[in-house]
Amino acid sequence: MNHMLARALSGASLDIVDVAAQLSVDPKTVQRWISSGRIPYPRHRDALVSLTGWTAHDLWPSLPRPVEPLAAADEIRIIYPHRSAVPSDSWSRLLGRAEHEIDILVYSANFLAEDVSALTLLRQKAEAGVRVRIALGDPDGEHIASRGIEERIGAGMSARIRTALVSLQPLDEEPGIALRLHDTVLYNSTYRADDEMLLNSHIYGRPAAQAPVLFLKRVGDEGMVSTHMASFERVWAAAKPSKLPVPPAT
Repeated sequence: MNHMLARALSGASLDIVDVAAQLSVDPKTVQRWISSGRIPYPRHRDALVSLTGWTAHDLWPSLPRPVEPLAAADEIRIIYPHRSAVPSDSWSRLLGRAEHEIDILVYSANFLAEDVSALTLLRQKAEAGVRVRIALGDPDGEHIASRGIEERIGAGMSARIRTALVSLQPLDEEPGIALRLHDTVLYNSTYRADDEMLLNSHIYGRPAAQAPVLFLKRVGDEGMVSTHMASFERVWAAAKPSKLPVPPAT
């Protein structure tokens, strides 16, 4: 139960019917916000903040907290506890803001490769003159095999990459989009659009979906974004062009 929201509504002399009427939602929806602790959509959260006078993080303490502008090397804007906590549209919004470059460095990123809207967006960005580079793990690579052992999925890691490669095949023929395969130890997956980056850390023995994600915005040449951009260039230089389609492992 969301006791904070219940207290805030009580303190503002608002009942469930009052809130439902002002937010144009069903009273059952408001009841679920309170009884199950479900977090409302952003527009409803903003309205509840206005109605109660409480801050969003007072009402929903589990919300990701933007880092104060004077902290965190001036680059960390939001910290997510794990990738599934990142709002689903954050990836497309990041890519959609790119005007010059998109760089993606991952092992497989199937969640993105299987997103038709994301692939369409990448194609549109390339057609608009944005340079798009995608580096996936080499399914036959030594370090990819090691990562599969770490996650206790064995050849499943290579299978994920092959699946992603099939999904990305339509992009391989697009001018302005380059796809390469790498065999490096990744400490992070990076998704960069110009000066912004979603950085998904890797944790030994756990899939990337269960690891934290930082939303970064570059503010200088010595910060975290620049460091990871330089790392991407090193991996990219050593990676090899993909050859699609990749046949399944036998």
